[in-house]
Formats: sequence, structure tokens, C-alpha cells
Amino acid sequence: MVIAITIPIRTNTTIATCIQIHVGDIHPPGYCRAARLPAGGRRRPDYRVRMPSPPYKLLLALLLALCAAAWPAAAGQARTVAGARLPAGALLGGVNIGAVGYASQPAEADRAIASAAALHASVIRVDLPWAAFEPLGPERVSTRAQAYADRLASDAAAAGIRLIVTVESTPCWASSAPSGLLRACRTTRATRANSWPPRNAADYAAFTAYLAGRYGPQIAAIEVWNEPDQANEDYFAGPDKAARYAAVLRATYPAIKRADPKIPVLAGSLVGSNGNFLRALYAAGIKGFYDGLSVHFYNLTLASLRSIHEVQLAAGDTKPLWLDEFGWTSCWPRQSIQQEQACVTAGTQAVNLTDTLRTLAHSTYVAAAVVYKLADSQAESFGLTTASGSHKPAFAALAKLLRHPTDGRISPVTLTLRSRGSQVLAAGSGPVGDYMLLEAFQGSLLRYRAVFTLDRFNRYSIALPAVLGTHGLRVRVYQYWTGPSRSAQRSI
Repeated sequence: MVIAITIPIRTNTTIATCIQIHVGDIHPPGYCRAARLPAGGRRRPDYRVRMPSPPYKLLLALLLALCAAAWPAAAGQARTVAGARLPAGALLGGVNIGAVGYASQPAEADRAIASAAALHASVIRVDLPWAAFEPLGPERVSTRAQAYADRLASDAAAAGIRLIVTVESTPCWASSAPSGLLRACRTTRATRANSWPPRNAADYAAFTAYLAGRYGPQIAAIEVWNEPDQANEDYFAGPDKAARYAAVLRATYPAIKRADPKIPVLAGSLVGSNGNFLRALYAAGIKGFYDGLSVHFYNLTLASLRSIHEVQLAAGDTKPLWLDEFGWTSCWPRQSIQQEQACVTAGTQAVNLTDTLRTLAHSTYVAAAVVYKLADSQAESFGLTTASGSHKPAFAALAKLLRHPTDGRISPVTLTLRSRGSQVLAAGSGPVGDYMLLEAFQGSLLRYRAVFTLDRFNRYSIALPAVLGTHGLRVRVYQYWTGPSRSAQRSI
């Protein structure tokens, strides 16, 4: 997708023109059409996030920024606030492993930690579902779930790996689900009632404090719930989501700190990057009840991180971001879309993961980058290994990077120019994760600027306006995160 500013050749006036060009398999919404409200009423606020579309509102905001008089030399790093910066090389790298299930066996923990150790991961993220641990009542811990968690923590400690523990899923006895769902709730498997928050937040707080006390030295962080802003409500269902999540967080933070004050508490677990849900959480009083914000960004990962960080800064929030879910599914060419994400090849998956981690190693506000996930399942191919355990190219690439994080380079931006009739065609590739910018000059004068997204294979092809002609042009292309200093330039 391309949104461009065309600068007429015979005037110094800049005219913002909304241009939409399909690039590969990107299909944008129509920004030139006026938005319409439902007949006879106001649009109801909805900060829930639906997954399929990349954050196009970020692109529109970026277009408006292009109209400003000044253009930042290095746009990727958002403005900093005292206390917000992380030391160089502080990024925790790791991988998501399977959740503890109702029938999990300790041997599964052995295999997961062995693979994580082979990756040279410093952290793993694992879901310890409350419903699986206390299915029958408070402080009545399942011996099966406990044995699995004990083995996992022991194996991880022996391998020098720490755990990011996510706790969600309300047991039947504690769920605030409607009576119809509660009647169908089961203690031996997950049901819809488990996705509703607890009636009493103190019950959840007590369980997380129990985990903190039992596994404290092995825990890198505890993440309070999973994706409460997700529109599918698979994890956090019901009304008044922001207020109810804030209540859970406000009860849980002091309980964990009493059990082990050294354990970082992660709030948010956000899947949406437009900031609406985070603003609602601020309004509900979450500040002061977390040590970091967890985010799960699959679409335009770098742009999404920058966007949510700007929302933080606007609210005076300087806590680091923990990107503890991101990744690509290697389902191409068998499928085009999987789990609402574009399928890529196994090779592209490897390049995308390593490019993103290399980029984030230089970030001043991202504390962790945890890949989703270790192994494929029947439903999805995000894994570094197949379901049978065979290594994909991403496994070796990630293992090499995590062992030698300063080695290697981010994929460069490439650019070729050729005449096609009365126009110049600019084509090439770039690193994944952010918007790209194209600028065309005649001499030293900027005549055309376009903001665009790469296709699923990180390629682009853009026909420049015919008014620019086919000679005497200098074109440069660069990623917004890294800025013009890493641009590709060609002349024709």
C-alpha cells in the first residue's frame, strides 16, 4: 500500500494527495472516502482489537507527519523521557513454549527446555493457567500441574533460563461468567467460562502470589493475564474490560511484591497498538501497579512498538515494553492466511525474526523480544520447529543470533529504477516491521514522497507519477525506524 505526497514541479506549494496502490498482496482500506456513522446515532466506543488488518491508522498518522515542515533525521526511536532508557545489550531474547495443560506430563517440560537451551534463549514464556492449577477451589493445587511446573522451573534453572509466567484462565469456582456458561464449565478442560475474569480479584492475586513465592528466583517476570483487549474474547471476556482488568492488576501487583519484591510484574498484554485500550487502562488507574508493559505485535511490529510507546510517553509512563509475542507463520505456499496472519516461506520467517531481534537490540525502551513460538501445532505454523520436532531455518538462525547477538547485519534496503513508458518504476526490498519511505528529487529539490508497506515477502514496486518524467531523478528508499542514513539511492 502506498500513501503519497505529490509535490508539483512548478510551484513551491505542497499538495497532499491520497493515493492508493496495491503492492503485492496488501489491500488497504479507503482513506479518501468520508467515514459514515450508523443511521440515527453515534458510534459506540470500542477499544477492542481485531487482528487481521495491519495498523493502517498508524500509516495515516505517519502521512500527516510528512506534511509537517520538519522531518526527523532518525524517526524510529521515539522521544525519550528520563528513566525510560535501557542499557545497551539489555534485550532478553527467548521463545514461547506450550502452556501447561490439564494433562501435561513432566517429560514435555524436559523437551521444551532442551530445545530452548539449544536456541541459547535467556527466557521462555509459558502460560500457567489458573484454571488448570486450582480447578476445584482456592489453594487446592492440582498435583499434575504442580509437578509439570516444578520440572519446568528446575530444568530452566539448570539451563540458565528464566521464565516469563503468564497467568490467565479463571477456574469455574471463581469465574464471573453468566450462569449459562458456568453450568457448562468443566474442571478437566478449558471452556468459555474460563475466559471471564474472576468475581473476586483477590483470588487471582493469591494464586499469582503463590507462584511468585514458589518459583521466585526462576521467574523473569509475571504477566497479568493475556490479551484483555482482543476482540475475540478468548482470554478476557465480558463488559467493562478495561476497568475489570485494572481491578485484577491493582490487586495482583502488591500481592506478588509481598511474595517476592524482585519479580517484575507485566501489565497490559496488549495486542492492539492504537493505544485506545491503554488509555482506558490509564484512566482506570493502573499506573504504579506494574514494572513493564507486555505487548503482542505481529503486524508491522516495529511501527506498533513505536506507536504504543508514544502513547506511554504522552501519559508520562516510562516503563519498558516487553514484546513477549511476535512472529511469522511459515505456511506459504500451502496457505495464504493462517490465524489472521499472512503466510510466508520458512526462509522469510528466519530472516524476519533475526532482522527484528537485531533491530530491537538497539532499542532504548524494549526490554524483551520473545518469539512465538517453539513448535508448530496442527492449527498453525509459527513454530521454529515442525510439530514432529524437525528444525526450520528459523531455528538455526535464531540460535546463532542469540548466541552471538552482536554478529550479523539487518537486511539492507535495495532499489532498482527503470523506465516504463512515461513513468519510472522503483522496485526492491527492505527489512520487515515498519513503514518504508520513498523520496524522489530533481537536483536537490524534493518532488515526491511516498509512505508504503512491503508485501509479505518484503518486496515493493511503485510507479512514480508521470509528471516527474523519466530522466534526471534521484530516488532514495529507507525504513522509517532506521531513517535516511540507511537508505538505498539510485539515479536515472
